[in-house]
Amino acid sequence: MQKQMLAIIRKVPRGRVTTYGAVARAAGYEGAARQVAWALHGCSPDVPWHRVVGANGRILLRGHPALEQRLRLEQEGVVFKGGRVDMKRYEHRFQ
Repeated sequence: MQKQMLAIIRKVPRGRVTTYGAVARAAGYEGAARQVAWALHGCSPDVPWHRVVGANGRILLRGHPALEQRLRLEQEGVVFKGGRVDMKRYEHRFQ
C-alpha cells in the first residue's frame, strides 16, 4: 500500500497539488487518506510530500513543517488565498 501511494505522489507535477484522498483513490485504496499521511511520514527525499494538501486546499501540518510546505509550494508558483491553495487552479487530477 505504501509503495503504491508514494508512486502516485511522485506523479504530481511541479506547481500542482493533490489531496490525501485523491492519492488514496488513485492508488486503489478509497477512503485511506490517513494512510497516505502515514506513508509520507519519513519518506525518502525523492517524494514531493509538499504537494499533498487537505481536501479544502489547506496545509494540515503544524509548526515548522507547515511553513516549509508552504514555502516549497510558493517556490513552485502555487499561490495561497486566505491560507488555502486554489484547488480549481492548482489541483492535479489523476487519470
